[in-house]
Amino acid sequence: MTDTPLLLRPGTPDTRQRVTVTGVVQGVGFRPFVHRIATELGLAGFVGNDSGAVFLEVQGRAESVAEFGRRLRAEAPPLARITDVRVAAIAADRSCPPEFRIVSSQLASGTTTPIPPDIAVCDDCIAELFDPLDRRYRHPFVTCTNCGPRFTIIRELPYDRPATTMSGFAMCARCATEYHDPANRRFHAQPIACPDCGPSLWFAAPAARVHGPDAALAATQDALASGAVVAIKGVGGYHLACGADDETAVDALRARKARGAKPFAMLVRDLDVARRYAHVDDAEAAVLSSPARPIVLLRRRAGAPVAAAAAPGSPLLGLMLPYSPIHHLLLAPVPGNPGPVPDALVLTSANRSDEPICFTDSDVQQRLSKLCDAVLDHDRPIHVPCDDSVVRVVHDEEGAHELPIRRSRGYAPLPIDLKLQAPAVLAVGGELKNTFCLTDGNRAYLSGHIGDMATWETLRAFERAVSQLSEIRGRPVRLAADLHPGYHTRSWAERQVHERPLDLVQHHHAHVVSLLAEHGRLGEPIVGVAFDGTGYGCDETIWGGEILTLDTRSHRFVRAGHLAAVP
Repeated sequence: MTDTPLLLRPGTPDTRQRVTVTGVVQGVGFRPFVHRIATELGLAGFVGNDSGAVFLEVQGRAESVAEFGRRLRAEAPPLARITDVRVAAIAADRSCPPEFRIVSSQLASGTTTPIPPDIAVCDDCIAELFDPLDRRYRHPFVTCTNCGPRFTIIRELPYDRPATTMSGFAMCARCATEYHDPANRRFHAQPIACPDCGPSLWFAAPAARVHGPDAALAATQDALASGAVVAIKGVGGYHLACGADDETAVDALRARKARGAKPFAMLVRDLDVARRYAHVDDAEAAVLSSPARPIVLLRRRAGAPVAAAAAPGSPLLGLMLPYSPIHHLLLAPVPGNPGPVPDALVLTSANRSDEPICFTDSDVQQRLSKLCDAVLDHDRPIHVPCDDSVVRVVHDEEGAHELPIRRSRGYAPLPIDLKLQAPAVLAVGGELKNTFCLTDGNRAYLSGHIGDMATWETLRAFERAVSQLSEIRGRPVRLAADLHPGYHTRSWAERQVHERPLDLVQHHHAHVVSLLAEHGRLGEPIVGVAFDGTGYGCDETIWGGEILTLDTRSHRFVRAGHLAAVP
């Protein structure tokens, strides 16, 4: 981060600075935050988005400009991640209007800003959701500048409403007033909506279609109580849900997904319910409750009231807390509905094993009918599908740490800082549990979870995700693929070589280098140990259990040791 302070020596009463802020600063309430502190300090000027940063100019007394600089860093919105602040002193504009304004976004070629991930609904919005006196009472799409969908609804940058899937919902007069009110929590909140102008929720079953939020939620609760498997449209795709203790329903869900013995995740109402099913320490509770709201793998309690087929033979349960308003409403009583209210559901991605998650209207028509008995649906489009993230909390002498098992919703596509400049490279990922990576300067952007590449549907999902991220981040100039000649990802990359060069990378070498990148250790002398499984070797044999030494400049490796080959 540039250490240039937002500080000028005392001089003329009017001082002006041009400031550029980069990092995760769009879609997180940064412009309203800048507007608020500038207005509180009596500064004039403006703030806006471009495709690479937030740009602003401030003018006023030097001491006020200095205080603005301090507060810009110290009080940034909780979801913002500032990576760089560049400051230039410019001539004061004597004709500058006295107020501070938010101006229209600009397009700047050659620069891009990190896209924020989808964030769990915040406490303020939850309070409104259950306040009978609030105009967003029980509104399934309540959101503000501090929470809600981001990555999955953004079509292009800069992040403004016309560039999102909310563009089809015109704001009503009251939402427009809030949107333009600098003192309002929804000031320039792009997904802003209310019951009068927002998306609609409905319940669809073969025998009936029920419209209206409460009626649809009541019908969903009744269907779940009767043993049905219900598809629920979420933030990044559809889930399949059923009662967590319903043996018949869980068995049916497992058969329809062709899931084998892989454990299902569970959605639980709150931490108290989570502790009925699993042991939850303070660090695990913090991750469960974090804005990312991942699935957290927890130690299963003996006698946990969950169907045997939910996680057969596993000492762990994957639990997550509600992260969307629909989840909160579904696990709470519906006014006027006397039926049972679930406090725990099996919740898994809506797809057959090894296929990508369902997320479009055509998926509902072509794929969901074979997987579920009914659908709780809505009409806010999902532009980028995104599965739930999975993490585990590990403890060592330095404390508790998140160990990502699947880095997706809530984390993707936040970048990893490579701490070195790199060309724009698309690394297409492995064959199983695929994710891909796109580098952009000194940052690496990881996709959400794609899945196993064995089906045509997954390959299409991979191509769509590559296209979407490339549209926002920029077109790669090189490709990288696994050395294995049988990988579908390698075959796909080889079909693109007429457009850009391809580098083939040994499987375990890629694991070691990615570990260095994750921990900011690229360029350091290292001995890497990779025991993740087998991989295609440089000598065209199967490698596994590799000890590699890496050159600090080229990152090329020497195979220093390995397990003996199996005859």
